[in-house]
Amino acid sequence: MSARIEHKSSRPRRDRLYEIIFEADTPAGKWFDLMLIVLVLLSVLTVMLDSVASIHAQHGRGLLALEWCFTILFTIDYILRLLCVGRPLRYAVSFFGLVDLLAIIPTYLSPLIYASRYLSVVRILRVLRIFRILKLGKHTKEAGVLRAALYASRRRIVVFLCFVLTLVVIIGSLMYLIEGPANSGFTSIPQSVYWAIVTLTTVGYGDISPQTPLGQFLASIVMVLGYSIIAVPTGIVTVEWSQATMRKQTPARTCPTCGAGGHDIDARYCKFCGADL
Repeated sequence: MSARIEHKSSRPRRDRLYEIIFEADTPAGKWFDLMLIVLVLLSVLTVMLDSVASIHAQHGRGLLALEWCFTILFTIDYILRLLCVGRPLRYAVSFFGLVDLLAIIPTYLSPLIYASRYLSVVRILRVLRIFRILKLGKHTKEAGVLRAALYASRRRIVVFLCFVLTLVVIIGSLMYLIEGPANSGFTSIPQSVYWAIVTLTTVGYGDISPQTPLGQFLASIVMVLGYSIIAVPTGIVTVEWSQATMRKQTPARTCPTCGAGGHDIDARYCKFCGADL
């Protein structure tokens, strides 16, 4: 009997906790999310400052203690989120659940792997909750359009990447044969492939450069080719993005004969009854 009373009395507390942590429509929930975002930004700033050698030498211990304080607070937040949701495992494997977990793991691993604490900057992904606080959820639908465009163009992008990888291997091998291992830093085919990737993407570090006239001629061709290659994936995604936006804005066609919907805008016949659209 007492267990039932305790369960009934704990249920409102759990609902209230859920409302504060997950609901941004209430004043308490909004203030909780804003406070959490401020803590996230401060913790990321702490990690960034600690990576500066001069600041670490003077304030390393203080920054480390501050980082542990932030981690403990985020750990409490993570545990409370698991306790107040109906399905803890489902939240744990969700996007924000994984982000919350990854936000605290690096600091706990730092006694074993010191540099791992700098991976705590991944917690800045928690700032994405600001879309919910500022009522910007409708703008995130555009991210869905972009995701659909990338998914629709995935095969063409893979084919394009395979073509580019094949091209840089050929160009790198040719440059290795032209320049030779004794000149200009082209000591191996992998090193020459690295140069081809840097040149084809128009990055141009300049750490390796051809010295022979034939090598410079090949480099000029690669540089010009790089500008045209960069435009290819952009055009592929842009076309799919336009089509995804059109599908989103244009209502699906309905068959006048059987009344079935869901037809593409360019469909000529009903896919259910075969009638002319």
